[in-house]
Amino acid sequence: MAETDIVCISPIDGRELVRRSLMAESAIDAAIAAARKAQKDWRAVPIAERAAKVGAFLDALLAMNQEVVPEIAQQMGRPVRYGGEFGGVEERARYMMRIAEDSLKPIPAENQKAGFRRMIKREPVGVVLVIAPWNYPYLTAINTIVPALMAGNAVLLKHASQTLLAGDRFQMAADRSGLPKGLFQNLVLSHDQTSRILGAGLVDHCNFTGSVSGGRSIERAAAGSFTSLGLELGGKDPAYVRADANIDHAIENLVDGAFFNSGQCCCGIERIYVHEKHYDAFVVGAVELVNKYVLGNPLDEKTTLGPMAHKRFADLVRGQNAEAVAKGAKAHIDTARFAADVGNTAYLAPQVLTGVDHSMSVMRDESFGPTVGIMKVANDEEAIRLMNDSPYGLSAAIWTSDVDAAESIGDRLETGTVFMNRCDYLDPALAWTGVKETGRGASLSRLAYESLTRPKSFHLRHDI
Repeated sequence: MAETDIVCISPIDGRELVRRSLMAESAIDAAIAAARKAQKDWRAVPIAERAAKVGAFLDALLAMNQEVVPEIAQQMGRPVRYGGEFGGVEERARYMMRIAEDSLKPIPAENQKAGFRRMIKREPVGVVLVIAPWNYPYLTAINTIVPALMAGNAVLLKHASQTLLAGDRFQMAADRSGLPKGLFQNLVLSHDQTSRILGAGLVDHCNFTGSVSGGRSIERAAAGSFTSLGLELGGKDPAYVRADANIDHAIENLVDGAFFNSGQCCCGIERIYVHEKHYDAFVVGAVELVNKYVLGNPLDEKTTLGPMAHKRFADLVRGQNAEAVAKGAKAHIDTARFAADVGNTAYLAPQVLTGVDHSMSVMRDESFGPTVGIMKVANDEEAIRLMNDSPYGLSAAIWTSDVDAAESIGDRLETGTVFMNRCDYLDPALAWTGVKETGRGASLSRLAYESLTRPKSFHLRHDI
């Protein structure tokens, strides 16, 4: 039977939360045609005027925060006590708006010659398709939506089935702000419909955030269409606690980095390597902190750890934990302390594992859940080798009091971002990118505008 609806099942109670009908093929084609029409006029709008209109779009979105916070909890399980995502949304959006004029200005050729005008201009690519994930449904989408619009493009948004309401909210903000009709559109699409759009070359650029398998599907769908792609895929982000680290700070920050949002963070810490000097104290401190989490209904203000977004995600992590223990790892958290974890649901108790090694899935494959493995290391060399022993490379964090050492180690790490004494944060002034199976392209910073525009060279001779 053909798929006709997209359904969001709430992880809170396993019940249907929202259902949306898939768009008819004719409606999809009409939406793309409207985007093309709107983009032709939008690209001619001065950047300062674009900023005013995009700013109104952002303001309209931010005004929804009170309604959005419980919606996020209902859709993917993040506790309401942590508020929404709009602090980061605003920071990133306003930064990208602020640098747009300078990032998009013509680049004069070096060694200018008399009688010639030579420059490179940045032109919008046209229509940008944003395929957004559920784990940070606003933060991840805004990374591309705002710079794409500022660069003069039209934007089509396909949001994850788990966060359908986020797509609705973006559309409401666009409508209320008065963005030109057709310039931004939220589309409810199946995987097959998305593949058709890409395969037929109906859009000019696609930004996808999701799994490695999803990224491969996007590449296959777009093959031969010459549609450019930005892909942020899987991760297994490591952290290293050096001998000169502030151990108390490292424990506090790394526990939060591993377990916030039930571990469902693109740059969440999934494996920790601790210098033998601090290893025992680190494990004791981490276990003590993790035992303080309150697993429960994310709509309850007392809850600090909500359910994972779907039961199948929790089952994957349960399997990783069980495999690690079967191979000799030690599980430090008594899951019986967390009454909400009764098995066969999206509610999963946090776990800290030691005695782990890289033969175990929990140290090798993406978990994207509330579990972390901790290994003892003797020195920087061992830590670097283990941190690089992964098919992924999104971010890596180093806890140390030596800035030069952090930079030197970072130079040798196969990763997109190197943190020192912090983790799980996207600085909008820095490119967000990855290596290996984590993907390609970059969002945020002035480099984001490179993938959302194309260069056009002008070689103008006027001396005749």
